[in-house]
Amino acid sequence: MPQNRSSVELVTIYEISKVLSSSLDLHKTLQGVLNLLSSYLPMRRGMLSLLQDDELHVVAATGLSQDEIGRGRFLIGEGITGRIMQTCVPAVIPSVAEEPLFLNRTGARKLHDEDIAFIGVPVKIGQHCVGVLSVDREQSPGRGFQQDVRFLTMVSNLIGQTVRLHQNVAQERTQLMQEKSRLQKELQGKYSIDNVIGVSKRMQQVFAEVHQAAPGKATILIRGESGTGKEAIARAIHVLSPRRDGPFVKLNCAALPETLLESELFGHEKGSFTGATTERKGRFEQAHGGTLFLDEIGDISPGFQAKLLRVLQEREFERVGGNRTIKVNVRMVTATNRNLEEMVARGEFRADLYFRINVVSIFLPPLRERRDDIPLLLEHFLDKFNQENKRKLAISEEAMDSIVHCGWPGNVRELENCVERMATMTKGNVIRHTDLLCQKGMCFSAALKNYGTTHPSFPIMAEAEHKPEMPARAAQTEAPASHDDAEPHTERERLMWAMEKSGWVQAKAARMLDLTPRQMGYALKKYNIDIKRF
Repeated sequence: MPQNRSSVELVTIYEISKVLSSSLDLHKTLQGVLNLLSSYLPMRRGMLSLLQDDELHVVAATGLSQDEIGRGRFLIGEGITGRIMQTCVPAVIPSVAEEPLFLNRTGARKLHDEDIAFIGVPVKIGQHCVGVLSVDREQSPGRGFQQDVRFLTMVSNLIGQTVRLHQNVAQERTQLMQEKSRLQKELQGKYSIDNVIGVSKRMQQVFAEVHQAAPGKATILIRGESGTGKEAIARAIHVLSPRRDGPFVKLNCAALPETLLESELFGHEKGSFTGATTERKGRFEQAHGGTLFLDEIGDISPGFQAKLLRVLQEREFERVGGNRTIKVNVRMVTATNRNLEEMVARGEFRADLYFRINVVSIFLPPLRERRDDIPLLLEHFLDKFNQENKRKLAISEEAMDSIVHCGWPGNVRELENCVERMATMTKGNVIRHTDLLCQKGMCFSAALKNYGTTHPSFPIMAEAEHKPEMPARAAQTEAPASHDDAEPHTERERLMWAMEKSGWVQAKAARMLDLTPRQMGYALKKYNIDIKRF
């Protein structure tokens, strides 16, 4: 019989070792161990408690309900289980009904009705106790407890090794996550630009390109929509380049006509034209030894493109009204929001100039494609406003969420202006959802989005939500030929026509005029049109 029992225990240990190595899910493996113990050994209940936050918690059990498991918590030194944890020594209670220290914390045992023995052994990692493995079994004449203690001690040693393995894995994972976080911060620190906010992936790519291109001498073309921050990137290129101690000179090519643009860039001699009372250096001369930034390069005329091409090729020019050749050492950085490739195809932009300025291209993403940066940009602009105006404004989460999901056709410039307008007009100390201009029908960007593409004669759109204006085609294509439904000409007539045509259903009339229900309601109120009720 003892030999048969030893064989069972050996098989059980073998099966337990397989369970413990089968998964990295600690709870699953420990529960599997107790299930095996209950199958191979004459036990009534089994319970495994591990130390968590200076308290023993039951992490796996058999023969206990979920409520009973939930009650299985012990302080160190409390009850028999707590004392095993405290002393790190096995304990045997031949009869739990006769043991005053036995707490029956789980409530699973009927102490006065059952003659139950309790065996508990510590779970160790090295010399440190990290938990308690305990089982209940009925008292059996002629069956001692020494062999049970020895067997459970072997099982607890296997459990201890598994717990240590999982702790090591968890610790290594934590270290890897911390290292990953540190490296990400270092990467962000490496690819960052003063006065430019950008933690999104798209902007990090831009920063990396700027750091890569800045030390060289190549001409750089910065491309992107209006308001994306092309000038800030151009200045960053200058600061990160060997020319940082030289001048940074900028000029908006679209702001001047061709005659003045030539004088601004190349300078002029005294008396070269009316009003030229003194000699004046141009931007090229002013930028000698530094960087010249030409914004809106796509807006210069074909005639001036030829003059600029010679300067870029030879790095020499003559002032307006002069014949002395001036050589300069200037790095060129240009920018545009136009499609230069299409302009070259149409003959509006010289191909040779295009290739001369487009040596290195840096594309700035629109704000709607880098929404992760919007909260940081908004907070930056709000802090700037608070400092300049000595206020302490904050923004609600609901308002922030609405701003993040806006389209922002005007990009960062539009966001800055929007924040300043909201902050100026907000009466309290918190900018709320109702303070947003789009909630008041005053979204300027939406008004300009379709500017020039729709009929300009319906002014209510400038005062409502600035969606596409009411099209005249609705009256032209759908109005019947009767006298009462004659083609409407004024805004009020169009509203009346649409309401009558739709049976005075406001939402339907709004759809006919390509308006939103809110715009329709605003227009009806403006022109004092009473809604007929049927």
